Amino acid sequence: MNTNLGLPSTRLAGSLRAGRAPGSGFQRGPRLWAVAAGLLALAGASPLAGQQDGFRFKSGVELINVTATVTDRSGRFAGSLRKDDFVIYEDNKLVEVTHFSADRTPVSLGIVVDTSGSMQGEKWSAAVSSIDRFLRQMSDELDEFFLYRFSANADLVHDWTNDRDRLSWSMNRIHPNGGTAMYDAAAEAVPMAQSGRNRKKAVVIISDGNDTSSRVGVSEVKQVVRETEVLVYAVGVDSQGTPTFQRPTPPINQPPINLPRLPIPFPFPGGRGGGGRVPAPQPQYPPIGGGSGPYSVGGAGDRVNVAALREITDDSGGRTEIVRDFRDLDPAVSSIADELSQQYYLGYPSPGLKDGRWHTIRVEVRDPSLKVRARKGYVATP
Repeated sequence: MNTNLGLPSTRLAGSLRAGRAPGSGFQRGPRLWAVAAGLLALAGASPLAGQQDGFRFKSGVELINVTATVTDRSGRFAGSLRKDDFVIYEDNKLVEVTHFSADRTPVSLGIVVDTSGSMQGEKWSAAVSSIDRFLRQMSDELDEFFLYRFSANADLVHDWTNDRDRLSWSMNRIHPNGGTAMYDAAAEAVPMAQSGRNRKKAVVIISDGNDTSSRVGVSEVKQVVRETEVLVYAVGVDSQGTPTFQRPTPPINQPPINLPRLPIPFPFPGGRGGGGRVPAPQPQYPPIGGGSGPYSVGGAGDRVNVAALREITDDSGGRTEIVRDFRDLDPAVSSIADELSQQYYLGYPSPGLKDGRWHTIRVEVRDPSLKVRARKGYVATP
C-alpha cells in the first residue's frame, strides 16, 4: 500500500529514471500483475505466485510489512526468535501478527556513493574496495543491485543487475569531482529501490561530507522514505566526528543458496517502473524538526551532517553509522550486509484506512534484554 509515491514535481525526473527501459527484462507493471492474477483464478491454480519469494495472491487483504532487526545488549544479532516473541502496535493499538519469517530472503539494494571532489585519491580507492567486498558478501544469487553516484548532480551509474563484476567495473571508471548532491541522490534512489523485484528492499548511502548541491532538502527525502518500505542505511566518514560503529562484525550465518525458500505471503509492489502513474494526493505528516532551512538539519560546513543522515535513515528501520577513517568503512558496510541477512519479517493486516496520513508502528520483543529496530510507521496511501 506504500507503492504510489506521489513524488512532488521536483523529483519527477528521478522517479521516471527509476523505471525500466522496454525490453530490459525487468518491467512488470500493475496491469501485467492483474492479468496474471486473473488467469490463476480462472485456472484454479495454486495460490503461490511462482516468484522467487513465493508471493501469494490473496484478494481483499493488504499487509503492512515490517522488517525487524533484533540485538542483545552487546550488539550481537539475536536469532531463533518466533512469531510469539514479537508484539506490534499501530497508532498505539495492538495488532495481530499474521505473517512471520526468520529466513534470509533476497535483497533488492541500491548503493548511493559520494563521488565529490573530497573523495579523490586514497579515499575513493578505499571506498571502491569496501563496496566490492560488500557486494561479494551479499552472496545470494537472487540479490540485485543498482549504483548511484552523487557529486554536483545525482546520476544513475548502473541499472538493476546481479552481476557484481559489472558493478565493480563501473565503479573503477568513476573519477570523483565537484560538489555533493546527496539528498537528490537519495530522493531518486529510494523510489528505485522500492521498484525492486525482491521482498526486502534497501539503500546504502556512503559519504564523507555535508550536502552542498541538492535541489531538495532533508524533509523531502524523509517524506519519500516514509512512502516506501525501503530500509535506508548511511555510513558517514568524519575524521573529527564521534564514531558510532564500535562493535566487531559477527560472522554471517545464512543458508546455502541452493536451499528451498519458504513462501512468504506479501502484497505485490505494483511493478518495477514508476512511469505513467498519477501522483497520489500529498500525504499529511507530523512536523519534522531541526534545521533552519529546507536544505539542512543541524550541522554546518563540509563535515558529515549526522543529524540529517539520521533524519533520512531512522524512520525506515535502517541506521546511520559514523566512522573516523576510511579504513573503518569496510567493517561498517560489512555489518550492514550481515544485518540484512539476519532480520525478521513480520506482517499484519492493514486497517484499510487509506487516509494519506502517517500511522506509527511500534515493534517490541517480549524479552526485555533484547533491542528491536524496525520501521516507525507508514503512509496509508489513498
